[in-house]
Amino acid sequence: MILELVDTRARLGNREVLHGIGFQASAGEILGLVGPNGSGKTTALRCCYNALTPSGGAVLIDRVDATALSRREIARTVSASVQEPAVSGGLSVRESVALGRTPHRNWLDRTTERDGNIVDRCIEQVGLEALAGRDVATLSGGERQRVSIARALAQQPKILLLDEPTNHLDLRHQLIVMELLTELASQGLAVVVTMHDLRLAVEYCDRLAVLEAGNLRACGPTVAVLEESLLAEVFGIKARVEHGVRPRMEIVGLA
Repeated sequence: MILELVDTRARLGNREVLHGIGFQASAGEILGLVGPNGSGKTTALRCCYNALTPSGGAVLIDRVDATALSRREIARTVSASVQEPAVSGGLSVRESVALGRTPHRNWLDRTTERDGNIVDRCIEQVGLEALAGRDVATLSGGERQRVSIARALAQQPKILLLDEPTNHLDLRHQLIVMELLTELASQGLAVVVTMHDLRLAVEYCDRLAVLEAGNLRACGPTVAVLEESLLAEVFGIKARVEHGVRPRMEIVGLA
């Protein structure tokens, strides 16, 4: 399963915010979309799950133009966890996560035992077992973020898209989420994630697409892309990436 953006352009109102970018995410890897604020990361992700129709170029899902697929077909293949998930007041955590099973059922179908097992497993994967019966509206921002991730996982997608999945999370849960994404990729999922924390991106992303002002500055293996000159030009920092079994980034200061 491959997700590919080909010379993709996108507009918000009268302003073009993506200027013909292209990248590819394949099964078994984590692709990180990184760049300064306003670089177009979230807009690119929205194009990937058909929340925003490109004004030019194409988004291909397994080499098929996404505009040729129905919303249901896309939902069975691609799932997304957004940065600020909507608060589903009146729904418990378990009920909210169970909404992820909707693309796999007809409207009048009852929830099956298999659906229930999948929902339970997804709740466990993000560490929310103790909160499964709580109203989502009573949760903290970080807890709601994990509900959103669990709901996306419950769709059993082949391509998982996440917008700032570590936003609002404490350090421990940031690591839990990133380790989970690593495990999911190792099981054959294609994972695309927008990130602000370059240190986490270096440690956990197999490949990076670096965006700046709606343009693609670089794309490729993480340790090859994040050269000192690019880090200075795009991010305004002095830093270097240390190679190893798990690469690390050392930030020295401002460029």
